[in-house]
Amino acid sequence: MYIIFLGVPGAGKGTQATEVAEKLKLVYIATGDLFRQAIGGETELGMRVKSYVEAGKLVPDEITIKMVLDRLSAPDAGRGAILDGFPRSIKQAEALDEALGKESKAIDKVILIKVSEEELLKRLGGRWTCPSCQTLYHEVSSPPKVWGKCDRCGARLYQRRDDAPQIVKRRLRVYFAQTAALIDYYEKQGKLIEVDGKGEVAEVSERITQALTQGEFVAR
Repeated sequence: MYIIFLGVPGAGKGTQATEVAEKLKLVYIATGDLFRQAIGGETELGMRVKSYVEAGKLVPDEITIKMVLDRLSAPDAGRGAILDGFPRSIKQAEALDEALGKESKAIDKVILIKVSEEELLKRLGGRWTCPSCQTLYHEVSSPPKVWGKCDRCGARLYQRRDDAPQIVKRRLRVYFAQTAALIDYYEKQGKLIEVDGKGEVAEVSERITQALTQGEFVAR
């Protein structure tokens, strides 16, 4: 069982992918985690990743693909995995299909978590961060006890540049431009499932689990 999670920044993709991986007892694989582990281990590949990250550049497809495929070949991923943050392009998607196909495996389903732009702006545009302990707050859902101050350490909160509303809108435009082809790619394969991402974490998780555990997919 191999499942891909797609979703715009702020849709809750990472949270839901983790939740569902635990429910279905599948390995959770996030490219961000793989990058950090490789950098921390100071492997040759990790040092190459570090050079791109420190320069503020995207890690090239060939490196990302190799790291993901190496992780998928590990024994604990034998019965399947949930992929978060990969693939991000048609090239990556095709490489993944080719690699799995060689082992008579395939991506089973692709979950697209859909959230309205209005909701995303509420979620991302209201975030504030503590510069000292990195605790996150939100103007609506999780405000600090004293506005502008961190509950834990008392440091003055700040809003990251990429959490400002105008930047959030730009990030959303970039996301849709980059992933439109990817969404179409999986839709044509009949693997795309759109799930409403509005509501509590448990609600959305239940929607996803139901979508994944009905019909033919259960029998696979």
